[in-house]
Amino acid sequence: MTRPQLDNATARRLFLHRHQLGQTPAGPGKGADLLALIEQLGFVQVDSVNTLARAHDMILYARRPAYRPAHLSRLIERDRSLFEHWTHDASVIPTAYLPHWRLRFQRDAARLRGRWPRWQGEAFLAELQQVRDHVTAHGEVCSADLKAAEAEKSTGWWDWHPSKAALEYLWRSGELAISRRKGFRKYYDLTERVLGWPDQPPEAETLDWLMAGALDRLGFATPGELAAFWDIATPAEAKDWTQRALDAGQVEEIEIAGHDGKLRRSIARPGMAAAAATLPPAPPRLRVLSPFDPALRDRARAQRLFGFHYRIEIFVPAPRRIYGYYVFPLLEGERMVGRIDMKAERDSGTLAVTRLWPERGIRFGQGRIARLEAELTRVARFAGLEQIRFAPDWLADPK
Repeated sequence: MTRPQLDNATARRLFLHRHQLGQTPAGPGKGADLLALIEQLGFVQVDSVNTLARAHDMILYARRPAYRPAHLSRLIERDRSLFEHWTHDASVIPTAYLPHWRLRFQRDAARLRGRWPRWQGEAFLAELQQVRDHVTAHGEVCSADLKAAEAEKSTGWWDWHPSKAALEYLWRSGELAISRRKGFRKYYDLTERVLGWPDQPPEAETLDWLMAGALDRLGFATPGELAAFWDIATPAEAKDWTQRALDAGQVEEIEIAGHDGKLRRSIARPGMAAAAATLPPAPPRLRVLSPFDPALRDRARAQRLFGFHYRIEIFVPAPRRIYGYYVFPLLEGERMVGRIDMKAERDSGTLAVTRLWPERGIRFGQGRIARLEAELTRVARFAGLEQIRFAPDWLADPK
């Protein structure tokens, strides 16, 4: 039996539409519209790096130019329609998904119980109940509230004081929820006081929800990619689900062409190849993406589809960096066309562009530079900056 195939151009188009980058960026970017966008994506990664704007804000802005950070805070802190927890990393997640997240809480708790006491020692175990009791009696806290005055300032996760480790454990295991942030500092309270405490579905129901939801947001996937999407199910569970779904006719095997023409066997909903052929092209607008954009989160998948090799170099010593500390990918239409090193100089209200590297075969002529400048003007305005400054040698030679 011949499997359906998606050529590379159609696969890219489908992938971008499923990641809400195949449409013209428009909409109010707040309230029900913003919540619907995050539900369509599944979650949005939260990151503290703020060289220009925080990752979650850049992700949402790329799809909704009217979005502003206060719109997200309102959904989290007032409406409680979003909550913060873990997928592959810290993320904001629709609260409607909380019943299924109880499986995540259980699995994280079991994993961390085996690891953190060895790391933190008896002090951690003793602190755990004290933190529970304190939050129950006094309400929301941040780690600074619990830290002993004489303790030295933490230098990172490896040097967390016991109460910080206890807060993180109780959050990861679901006993506490993040009630708000001040700056980027997290405040915690009992989950039932912040979000309520819904009944937990049977494990099989949650696993089916996770796998089906991942597939519908990706468009096509391997079992490993399904497991990695929410990072809750194991690869073995994803493989078992895939086989059951194939047997039941809920999915079919499909061949996906990479940028190099090589075919990769995946699964998709029946008829996906025909449906993908009817999708409209992505708008030609040039967009700055966050390094943590959902479309690029799976670096290997992005490289297969777009031929775009991206690695973030925050933790790479400066002399060994190929590009820069925090370099932003550039999407134009359905192609990755380059990456740009820039940062906000807030004292002078300037977006300082250090360097742009075109992708192989991409030329930044007058028209493309004009589109880039228009996008940078929009991004600078979003970040609260008044002007753009380009370094003298900002445009690298094309490869």
